[in-house]
Amino acid sequence: MKTETETRDDYDSPWKEAIEHYFPELMTFFFPDIAASIDWTKGFTFLDQELRSVVRDAESGKRYVDKLVRIHLKTGGEQWIYIHIEVQVSYDHILGKRIFTYNYRIFDRFERPVASLVILADDNPNWRPNSYSYGNYSPPIFC
Repeated sequence: MKTETETRDDYDSPWKEAIEHYFPELMTFFFPDIAASIDWTKGFTFLDQELRSVVRDAESGKRYVDKLVRIHLKTGGEQWIYIHIEVQVSYDHILGKRIFTYNYRIFDRFERPVASLVILADDNPNWRPNSYSYGNYSPPIFC
């Protein structure tokens, strides 16, 4: 019988290859509005070293498929996209927190705006987190 890590590794490798080899197609399929805003003629760059330095010290020992990609927008300028693929078989109450934490760590370390995109590959249509907040006054309120 396979361990959780071995099972996760079975899913991780194909997803990583899919992202690396079919990034424009993946974006078009899962995130068509974002894909339409990208200037594909300028290419894109995977920032594996940068991402490793951020998630290396994550408190969870679990591993996920994560990619950090620098893209160029049609409107000019560049944007960083953090893609997290979760091969999830059940509800995970800390997923939102983990994505929030990674997003903040990337922003804090590199001072770059980051779009966090999550692809849930589980089979539970009733579990679709779409935000994360903490405390009574989160997100920040300014006046």
